[in-house]
Amino acid sequence: MLVAYNKEFVGDVLLVQLAMEPIVNTEVEKSGDIAILKEQATGEVKAFNLFNASKYLELDVQGNVEVTPELVEKIEAALKANNAEISLDVDFSPKFVVGYVEEKEKHPNADKLSICKVNVGEEVLQIVCGAPNVEAGQKVVVAKIGAVMPSGLVIKDSELRGVASSGMLCSARELAIPNAPSAKGILVLDGDHEVGSPFEIPSNL
Repeated sequence: MLVAYNKEFVGDVLLVQLAMEPIVNTEVEKSGDIAILKEQATGEVKAFNLFNASKYLELDVQGNVEVTPELVEKIEAALKANNAEISLDVDFSPKFVVGYVEEKEKHPNADKLSICKVNVGEEVLQIVCGAPNVEAGQKVVVAKIGAVMPSGLVIKDSELRGVASSGMLCSARELAIPNAPSAKGILVLDGDHEVGSPFEIPSNL
């Protein structure tokens, strides 16, 4: 679930995206302060907008909103108050984690891309990476599917030059780490970091 709020440019509206796939043909259903956006062909709820959002929750944010159990509880209360029957299935697992590059091989269709097998604790992800410094044996920061980068970019399953990629290996600059080096390349962590553990962005590099 992705949540955004920008009162200055959008108004007092909380934008909630439930599905990663875009809506092909939108059908809108209103229920009080809730506008429900469905896929016309299937009736699947893909997103909804909560108007007059400040009536239901306090938001001091311009952009993406961190999805916490407390936020979800308040959104569910707003849905109930407006008789909107929408089930929120929220994944609270960390989206930025420490990964270990088990394998790296050259992309068959792109000279500057590598195909990496990255262990993130409970699974091994295939991630296509363009960083010149990526190598097997490194501990790195992985943005998993559903992660929202500081730039606002949402990480989704993708295909790069014909090869599936599920996640992203991050540079210090992409993580908005203060004093990030200008040299191109992913952030390589030291051996003290536990594979699969959440990665907290430090205050300085």
